[in-house]
Amino acid sequence: MRNRLAILLCALALAGCAGHSGPELKANFDSGLKAYDAGDYPTAYKIWSTTEKYDLAAMRNVAMMLRKGQGVAKDPKKAEDLLQIAAEAGLPTAQADLADMLMKGEAGPPDPKRALPLYQLAAAGNHPVAQFQLAQWYETGWEGMVPQNTLVARRLYAATASHGMKAAEERLAVLGPEPPKESPPEAPKQAPAQPLETPAAPAEPALVPAVPPQP
Repeated sequence: MRNRLAILLCALALAGCAGHSGPELKANFDSGLKAYDAGDYPTAYKIWSTTEKYDLAAMRNVAMMLRKGQGVAKDPKKAEDLLQIAAEAGLPTAQADLADMLMKGEAGPPDPKRALPLYQLAAAGNHPVAQFQLAQWYETGWEGMVPQNTLVARRLYAATASHGMKAAEERLAVLGPEPPKESPPEAPKQAPAQPLETPAAPAEPALVPAVPPQP
């Protein structure tokens, strides 16, 4: 898998030299999207398959079509493999999609431990579904996967709500506003320094009048 990722990254770096410039990749991706939106899944799959080695978004779409069996025979294992490559290359949508597949056990037994870091990466990449999933886990401390932390949950719900997700807004309303930060305790006041004691000066001998000599 690591070798495939290295090959992909090299391919992406050399895409221009191989005749796959940015504008060409975009035009190819958009044509696949047009076919997909029209319901012509076989054509969309064929178009995206021609550039999946040079375009992470196309690779992710090919994986999702393999996952769902759209325009191609359903193949969850191959879908996971492609999503893994795109996820390791840093694509948040691929990270979230792979985590979802792992949670549902689509290509094997459910694997929450493997899904957790993928959700965390996708959430850091501002993916709303990953943020919402993690928020739910932190709110409940779900099965010990993460510690229960309503402060973290509230902030993740807020990030998700900024994308317009109503479910996140509802959870925020239930949790209420974030409590104010506690002020750090004041340092104890020190008493003013006392002046150093100095030895008392020796008392001056009292002056006495001279006694006149006796006759």
